[in-house]
Amino acid sequence: MSARFEGHAVLVAGGTGGLGRAVASAFLAEGANMVVTYRREQEWAALQDAESRNASRLAGLAIDVTDEVAVAQMIEKVVLKHGRLDAMVNTVGGYAGGLKMWEMETKVFEQMLNLNLRPGYALSRAAVRAMLKQGHGAIVNVAAKAAFDHAAGASAYAASKAAAVAMLDSLAADLKGTGIRVNTILPSIIDTDANRKAMPKADFAKWPKPQDIARVILFLCSDEAKVIHGAAIPVYGQS
Repeated sequence: MSARFEGHAVLVAGGTGGLGRAVASAFLAEGANMVVTYRREQEWAALQDAESRNASRLAGLAIDVTDEVAVAQMIEKVVLKHGRLDAMVNTVGGYAGGLKMWEMETKVFEQMLNLNLRPGYALSRAAVRAMLKQGHGAIVNVAAKAAFDHAAGASAYAASKAAAVAMLDSLAADLKGTGIRVNTILPSIIDTDANRKAMPKADFAKWPKPQDIARVILFLCSDEAKVIHGAAIPVYGQS
């Protein structure tokens, strides 16, 4: 296994979820000093158990990543401890849908914006401020295929993911020439336990695996991807 992230400080928001855990584990396997955010204690405990051999390089913080003040304080703590922040990956998100827009309650629209847009806003703002001081860094935000493929019954979800892509694209334009790279990935339905339970009759073989998506994210955060900036990259699998 390579050690291309040895000594690097990496933050993965939502780092104990179906995708986030795979991303955190992949970074740990390549030598990174990892910080993950989480909301469920049992998921954090499961990640700690799975990565016990890397316990000295793994830290977790239970915070609400829509809270700008809490996020800014967290970034400050990471930089204070490690002296740097090399990469920030946001895997936080959620889905609600299945109803036509005029039948959907407005609170669902607000929930989708809160889950799929605000975390990327709060995290990117704080991460960029730290990265500008050091003159380098990589940000990857997880959006979704739905940002461009606007299915029926998914108006709020699609709108929130499309807004997230636009926001990061504009941020990338702001950061040209700074040494900070910003990219988005666009998964289709990811092969997680939660999605299998939600869609038991689906063909799971066609869904992209968390581990495969994690490899794409690590590539985007590495020096190998130094010429990729402002991209929205599909990771659809065979779906």
